[in-house]
Parts: sequence; structure tokens; C-alpha cells
Amino acid sequence: MTELTREQLAQYVDHTYLDPRATHTEVRRVIDEAAELGAYSVCVTPAMLPIDAKGLKVTAVVGFPSGMHTSTITAVEAAEAVAHGADEIDLVINLGKVIEGNLAGLVADVLAVRSVVPGVLKVIIESAALTDEQIKLACEACMKAGADFVKTSTGFHPSGGATVEAVRLIRETVGPEMGVKASGGIRTREAALAMIEAGATRLGLSGTRAVLDGAASTGSY
Repeated sequence: MTELTREQLAQYVDHTYLDPRATHTEVRRVIDEAAELGAYSVCVTPAMLPIDAKGLKVTAVVGFPSGMHTSTITAVEAAEAVAHGADEIDLVINLGKVIEGNLAGLVADVLAVRSVVPGVLKVIIESAALTDEQIKLACEACMKAGADFVKTSTGFHPSGGATVEAVRLIRETVGPEMGVKASGGIRTREAALAMIEAGATRLGLSGTRAVLDGAASTGSY
């Protein structure tokens, strides 16, 4: 299995706080924790922006958590998040279009957001809710639309979060150049390292401290 120091593993992490009950006070606490731990970025909802991220990258989710917004609305949300300081955008894909096999519709949705995001764009495909063929279709849409990452999960879908098998399939589908973000239910150091071994280049974690320390996390994401 991949071996990383605590500091190296921290640089894979988007330290995440997406609780719908979030307050600005809690978000400031999460930012302080992310900076202390040496995470790569802090991931929040657009409503929390702008923030002082203590030198960390800022990730914002859009179309969250359902993906059932029109592409016009999601693009406006993304553009506003970028204007308020987001360096990276995590976009939730429309699962209905994936299940229907609507590749053109998926590409159009991602392109609408891609057009207003100058930085990194990650697309959340809810891999636990999809068959292998549907995962491949979602990945194809992401590649065609010029996304930078495919991300496994919102962490909020009842079907579950990231699995090693899904990460491996995504990596095999997108090839070596595109990023893969594993998120949802990663609560131990061993699980985090297994995701990286399978091809993940970024991790979405809420219980980052416990994962870095090798303890079991009670984080919700």
C-alpha cells in the first residue's frame, strides 16, 4: 500500500464542511483546523463565501447536493462563487441524465460551468448510485466538457460514498492525466491510503485530523 507521511497525506485533502446548519463561526473554526493540519484546501458552500482561508485554496460546491438544477442556474452559482474567492468548484452532475444515457445533456451541463470557472473544476458523479457503465458514461461527459477532476460522491446521497472499486474504475476510464477525488465515508488513514493506491489524487474529508492521526473519524463527510 502507498506510504505517505502525515504532511504528505494532508496535501491530498479538501477539508470539508458542508453541514446545512453551518454558521460563519463554525466555518472559521474549520478553516483554522485545515490550516493547522496542512490541508490542501477548505471546501464550503457558496453561502459561506467570501472567507479568509489562511492561505489555503478555497473549494465551493455548486448544484449541491442533488444536481437537479438547470445548467444556467448552476453556472451563475459557480460564477458568483469564483467572484467571491473560490479557487476550485465541485459541481454535482445530474444523475437522471446519467441514468437516461443523455451524454449530450451532461456535456452541456458541465460546459456551462466550465465556461465560468477559470480554475479547477471537479464533477461529482455519485458513483455509489451508478452501475459501472453509468460511471463510465459520466466520466466520458466530464472528459468531453474539459473538467479537471471526476469526484466520487457528495457524501449526502443515501447510496453511499467512495469505494476503492469506484475510484479504480474512474481512474481506468479517465486515464492518468485527469484528477480523481474520492469523497464520502473515508474515515480512517487506511481507507484514505487505499483510495490513493486505487488512483485518487484528492480526498474530500471532514474528519481530517483523525484520518491523519490514524484514528477512526466520526466526520460526517
